[in-house]
Amino acid sequence: MKRFWSPGLGRTILFSLAVVSFVIGTYETVSRIDDKNALRDNYWLFMVSFSCVMLYRYLKPEPEPKAPAKQPPQAPAKPVPRNKRRS
Repeated sequence: MKRFWSPGLGRTILFSLAVVSFVIGTYETVSRIDDKNALRDNYWLFMVSFSCVMLYRYLKPEPEPKAPAKQPPQAPAKPVPRNKRRS
């Protein structure tokens, strides 16, 4: 089945929704500065923003495993001579 959009588009929409809901919630809260319940009334906007950010982070694509780098063949090391005791 062909995908309607690329996988990155869904994450972009989630992030955009998170930013927009946070900005609207902040604006509504600050604009009603005299109302003591302004934050409580706009709490749902902040929770939508928080939920979108959490879902955005959860849908983060897994990094592809990197293949180990091949090391060039090395010549065999020379044997290290042992020091002999002198009498």
